[in-house]
Amino acid sequence: MLRSFAISRFKEAAGAARGLKYYGNHVLCKRTRPYSTAGRSGNGRLDGKVALITGSASGLGKAAAHEFIQNGAHVMIADTDCEMGQQVAEELGPTAHFVECDVAVESQVAQAVETTVERYGKLDIMYNNAGITGPTIPPSIADLDLDEFDRVMRINVRGIIAGIKHAARVMIPLGSGSILCTSSITGLVGGLGPHPYSISKFTIPGIVKSVASELCRSGVRINCISPAPIPTPLVVREISRFYPGATEEQIIEIVNGVGELKGAKAEAVDVAKAALYLASDEAKYVTGHNLVVDGGFTCFKTLSFPHPDQVLV
Repeated sequence: MLRSFAISRFKEAAGAARGLKYYGNHVLCKRTRPYSTAGRSGNGRLDGKVALITGSASGLGKAAAHEFIQNGAHVMIADTDCEMGQQVAEELGPTAHFVECDVAVESQVAQAVETTVERYGKLDIMYNNAGITGPTIPPSIADLDLDEFDRVMRINVRGIIAGIKHAARVMIPLGSGSILCTSSITGLVGGLGPHPYSISKFTIPGIVKSVASELCRSGVRINCISPAPIPTPLVVREISRFYPGATEEQIIEIVNGVGELKGAKAEAVDVAKAALYLASDEAKYVTGHNLVVDGGFTCFKTLSFPHPDQVLV
């Protein structure tokens, strides 16, 4: 044991001399000089931060990437869609870069983290946003396809675990960092979605609480966000299967119609701003939390009693 410890210490010293960064017994990447923030106004809530966002070629991930960059962060766009991912990175400007990443493949998640650290010298924010809905039409539990169930869990749960694992390997030695995960109100109330999707989303807040119990000892925070239905391209595409012939505008109106808060509707920017808060130092004492962004949808259920005048005597 002493010999292994001595070898490990020797590797760390040698690595430092050669400009390499070691975590445990593994070389993660070359130590690079963090990017300069010279020329920035310094007013951004994420100035000096580096973020990696999975599933960010569209929808909530893209909105979060835009919000992070507007607040001074450098962002790695991680997605399976290389064409859209590269296009989004170009749209967002020089502070965004694309890396191909399928969260169902752990080695690709590890590589995305490594690529981020190689480019910027660190990773401050890991946003595990990638996910799939699974079957559009919810099957009965008696007819559930367990292969399909496994596919959803592999991406929505195992993929998040992989993101947390490899972000933690970078953040723990530095004693800081913010890890975020996208959950859903489907994981708060039964019956809002297909069983595989609902079960996967119910799991995420539990993952966050479990991992927070360990990471808090290292100064690393982890939280999740549970949004209400938002008419992102993915949601519009899935809901449109129930309404063949309906226009995109009609589908968006249907999705917005499930809200409860008068005068407001759920938008991708609402989730992006929630992520911005949790990622920033403003939330320095917030960990293990599930931030629900649903306009009160899951807070109550009204009793739809008929009006007295409608009751037959």
